Amino acid sequence: MRHLTFSWQGVTALLLCLAALISLPLLADGAAQPFTDGTASLVFTIVIAAALLSFAPQPPAYRATVLFIGAHGAAWMLLSALSGNEGMATRAFFLLLFACWLLAWRCVTELSKQQPVTAFGKSTLQLLIPAIFGAWILILWEAATRGAGIPFIILPPPSAIGARIMTSLPILGDDVRQTIFKAVLIGYAVGCLAGFAVAVLADRITFLRRGLLPIGNMVSALPIIGVAPVMVMWFGFDWPSKAAVVIIMTFFPMLVNTVAGLAASGNMERDLMRTYASSDWQTLLKLKLPAAMPFIFNALKINSTLALIGAIVAEFFGTPIVGMGFRISTEIGRMNVDMVWAEIAVAALAGSIFYGVIALTERAVTFWHPSIRGG
Repeated sequence: MRHLTFSWQGVTALLLCLAALISLPLLADGAAQPFTDGTASLVFTIVIAAALLSFAPQPPAYRATVLFIGAHGAAWMLLSALSGNEGMATRAFFLLLFACWLLAWRCVTELSKQQPVTAFGKSTLQLLIPAIFGAWILILWEAATRGAGIPFIILPPPSAIGARIMTSLPILGDDVRQTIFKAVLIGYAVGCLAGFAVAVLADRITFLRRGLLPIGNMVSALPIIGVAPVMVMWFGFDWPSKAAVVIIMTFFPMLVNTVAGLAASGNMERDLMRTYASSDWQTLLKLKLPAAMPFIFNALKINSTLALIGAIVAEFFGTPIVGMGFRISTEIGRMNVDMVWAEIAVAALAGSIFYGVIALTERAVTFWHPSIRGG
């Protein structure tokens, strides 16, 4: 007979359930829509059953499924009970919610043990684990803001932010077009291409390499809030001034990383290319650039976040009545914090997609690199 598989998360979840039972009720006296005895019993049953079933001998995939259903089903019921009962959650409520969180933690641990044999399975697992982790950040955020009655002006719940996004799609769309599709993408493309071109020249011209790199390090340390107003004065209030800020922020990281990458090929490989009577351009295209690709993509990923930050901050110093930075600075003055967080959420989503596209492109281009083959 196979032995039970205990985990500290499951045992602690059971202890938290016991503490919650002792601390009942789940909602304070005076709640508009208190928990019924049947609903409270069902939540406790789901959490306890999921914890106990996770101890049973079974494949990790089945255990993860049981934990996933138990943790998220109970958490959904707890959060649903907060509607109309904001600020009424008790100690028992949060103890029970933390028990659900521990079960979700164990679920992620079990999923991490899986070794899918198909590419689809690997991709699904790579997306599912961070999705569960991110979902619980939102669940705990929602429970803290609504259950503990945190003032809306300080921190709105994710549900309010999501509702604001859905009702403000035209405004958010205009801001995305102004900030991302104009300032960010144009500045990013120009800055990265210029940095790459200068790096190729600096690799061949010692004067440029020795003279430009120290200046690049100095310019990289310039604060955005010092550069942005100057660019607005030079290029006006529309998107070109924000694109100029992005160019400055992305040029030197690409330059420094590409120069380091072009020098990464070994002396033996260079001697071999000279033995084959390769020209400088052939050596660049067939040896130096392939070796520099990990460095170049590292700069592209760094710049994907720098570009978005630079454009949004630059819009604080002058812009037409559109743009993500403009919207954030305006709405925070009006105390519309849900709109501010909606802009932040859209910016984070856009930045993540941007970074993800570059990371996928890197895997396709540098498939031969040990860091990619090992992943």
